[in-house]
Amino acid sequence: MGSYLLKFIGWFNYLVLVYYTAANAIYLVLLVMAVWLIVVHLLRLNYGKYQESIHPSTAPPVSVLLAAHNEEPNIVDSVKSLFHLNYPDYEIIVVNDGSTDSTLKRLVDEFRLKRVNIIYRMVIPTARVNAFYANPEFPKLTVVDKAHAGKADSLNAGINVSRAPYFCSVDADSVLEGDAIMRLMRPIVENPDVKATGGIVRIANGSVIKDGRIIRVQLPVDSVSRLQVVEYIRSFLFGRAGLSALNSLLIISGTFSMFHKKTVQAAGGYSVNTVTEDMELVVRLHKCLLDTNRRYLINFVPDPICWTEAPRDFAMLKRQRRRWHMGLAESIFIYRHMLFRFRYGRIGFFALPYQLFIELLGPVIEVLGYFVVTASFFFGIVDTKFFMLFLTMAILVGIFFSTGAILLEELTYRRYPKFKDLLVLLAYGVIENFGYRQLMSYWRTLAVFKFVYAKEKKWEFVKKHGFEPAIEDTQEE
Repeated sequence: MGSYLLKFIGWFNYLVLVYYTAANAIYLVLLVMAVWLIVVHLLRLNYGKYQESIHPSTAPPVSVLLAAHNEEPNIVDSVKSLFHLNYPDYEIIVVNDGSTDSTLKRLVDEFRLKRVNIIYRMVIPTARVNAFYANPEFPKLTVVDKAHAGKADSLNAGINVSRAPYFCSVDADSVLEGDAIMRLMRPIVENPDVKATGGIVRIANGSVIKDGRIIRVQLPVDSVSRLQVVEYIRSFLFGRAGLSALNSLLIISGTFSMFHKKTVQAAGGYSVNTVTEDMELVVRLHKCLLDTNRRYLINFVPDPICWTEAPRDFAMLKRQRRRWHMGLAESIFIYRHMLFRFRYGRIGFFALPYQLFIELLGPVIEVLGYFVVTASFFFGIVDTKFFMLFLTMAILVGIFFSTGAILLEELTYRRYPKFKDLLVLLAYGVIENFGYRQLMSYWRTLAVFKFVYAKEKKWEFVKKHGFEPAIEDTQEE
């Protein structure tokens, strides 16, 4: 029995090493594709006057949807940021999802809103809508008050109220840059086959925010937020950009995303039975469009255009990441029948397998690998050469991808202007691989087991602190 166990452990050690090699090779391909996409994008910006490509007469109207449940700290700043958008024709629809705090009151008081009558056509079924609020002084703004039923239901209500052919979903704890909608709409204007698109989301913690505008971009002062800054840069700048370049994007952040309304309505709107409604909708759109043999694109715009508040302590961060990973597992499970089916092409043979074997199960293999390979080394089952190769694949390659993404950010968009910020980010790009990334993998592993064994999947609330003005550093670099 002991010999069989030793053989199994030895087999598993080599399996872990092969897995790391394959996963890192895929990450490298995504990095190369992301660099290509970003370079092409920047060349078009610099030499093709890309930002002026949308004329007001050809810019489609957009409905900006903001679902809010107990968002009292940020709601006014978030709505104010939407008034500053540089886009010719848009409306703002805020859906108060049965908040128990002063979210609705703050909106009513700040914008002097009054109850109004609006014809509400329930194209997508939603929970009860209680009232509509508006003020002629703010003609773009409509506030919908409804019974609490979750973010997905609120977005569906917003879609029902919207009048534009495209809608943009924005989180209530986010602030958009002025040309955010313009940048997100550009690929749609150039190619109507684009049915959904998303942009980069950055962490606003530590930055100076006034009246809904980012006045000055600054790094957060706390380590939890700084580690997330590095993680977001790596995830968005080459993870999603690379998948978009391969037309295999399954995740568009619900924090900031654009959709063709009729396509979403035909697919049934957002699902109210998932914990991450944004990914589920994107996968469902892929399925519906492929089932009907329609030409389409779902892409990613590599511009830093949305700033959001991130958790500032590990307790809230754990809730957020566990919920995200459960949502990933849920979406893959719902559409498991698409795996390895020819009719779904690159989605069935690359996008979904990548999300399943690399993103979903990767943390489980990583956690088991650290435990089994380390134990095997100390018990003499594997030699020093094998153990060092494992550490190289597990840690040093991770440092390469993190620092590579940061340097790509510095060479392209450079949102953190100080040279000191670059050094700090590079340092955290190294530090995150010694504890933080392993902790993320452990939480995601727990999420996988919770998805498999828990009878009920619940949405976990993440407490927000609100945008607090940072202390400005006036020293010259």
